[in-house]
Amino acid sequence: MIKFQSIEHDLAFDREHIWHPYTSLTNPLPTYPVVRAEGCELVLETGEHLIDGMASWWSAIHGYNHPKLNAAAHSQIEQMSHVMFGGITHPPAVAVARQLLAMTPAPLDAVFLADSGSIAVEVAIKMALQFQVSRGQAQRSKLITIRQGYHGDTFAAMSVCDPVNGMHELFRSVLPEHLFAPAPMTRPDEPWDPSDTLALEALFAEHHQSIAAIILEPIVQGAGGMRFYHPNYLKTVRQLADTYDVLLIADEIATGFGRTGKLFACEHAAITPDILCLGKALTGGYMTLAATLTTRRVAETIGAGPGGGSLMHGPTFMGNPLACAVANASLTLVQENHWQIQVPQLNQWLRDGLADAKHMPNVEDCRILGAIAVIEMTRPWNVAAVQAELVRLGVWIRPFGKLLYVMPPYVMTADQVAHLTRAMLTVCKSSEKYLQGV
Repeated sequence: MIKFQSIEHDLAFDREHIWHPYTSLTNPLPTYPVVRAEGCELVLETGEHLIDGMASWWSAIHGYNHPKLNAAAHSQIEQMSHVMFGGITHPPAVAVARQLLAMTPAPLDAVFLADSGSIAVEVAIKMALQFQVSRGQAQRSKLITIRQGYHGDTFAAMSVCDPVNGMHELFRSVLPEHLFAPAPMTRPDEPWDPSDTLALEALFAEHHQSIAAIILEPIVQGAGGMRFYHPNYLKTVRQLADTYDVLLIADEIATGFGRTGKLFACEHAAITPDILCLGKALTGGYMTLAATLTTRRVAETIGAGPGGGSLMHGPTFMGNPLACAVANASLTLVQENHWQIQVPQLNQWLRDGLADAKHMPNVEDCRILGAIAVIEMTRPWNVAAVQAELVRLGVWIRPFGKLLYVMPPYVMTADQVAHLTRAMLTVCKSSEKYLQGV
């Protein structure tokens, strides 16, 4: 086991030399030294226990150090930790693909095992474009999507993130230009407003001959703003895709495996996509693995296309046996269906704990869906300042922009959720100290 040699020197080295996500190397946000994780808690080198409201960016749905996931990893590493997937298959890959197809709607019939969520989106986009070329419609090279979306940090994925409100405006000059409809405005708990899809319908009508696919995050838009929208919008998207013979890509990397109260968020609208992207919770947060699933129609059309019909993508760590073994164990836990009890419990506990949030200073909105709770402020947070206070209060919550949100592990207890929500209300009550200036 590797330990910190000297906490002061190691943190100084980290600050000087290690780039962390979405921060500067020359003026980075502070980091906190975690040495262990157990259940729903992170343990710092200094001994504090922090209740983790983030589930490690929404992935550790079963909690940390889970005995069944640990056993799967230990057992597999004694056989082989990795082997190339080109020309080789192995039991963990077959097992995890079999479970994925059993859990997803019947038209989804083929599985590409990627090595991260962003790559799963890249593969989905390649599938859609290669499908169109293979059926003689190479002019269909555009994607259509909705604003406020987020699909990853690699280049094709960035090109379908919100070009203004997303995190990638710096790269706009080198990204492909796609079509963006306004973000849906009708929330799941509001009466459906059919005018919500008018702009999207107009884009389809005008540009459908050049559109290969529509890509979106169903029901919940994640890192683009933690927004929730009405299932009828998604139903209309499916209808438009069918009408104009366009593929529908559902990015369920954040929403898959129960997070929204359904096993997959598409179920809220009772629709099936042509291509489905999964990741994050796939391995229960143990290691990186993702999957892109598609229909037999898409797979066979690509297979009959030019260049021998090969799908031109092949990551080095595609189908990693260790990751697949842990994912297989994680999916087995998901299929035990405890999430069907846990997620509604979390939803109620979050609602109870945050009932007063809307009346707090500088709070613009509080919204809760499934095991997701979001407090949106009127101004952006000073992340370093509010993070330090949240750690002092014994919780790990990572705000971004104007948002203070939690997506906890499904195994969290009522007391732990109450601790999280108290901490959220505490910083909101004193928010003027922790928000950036007007």
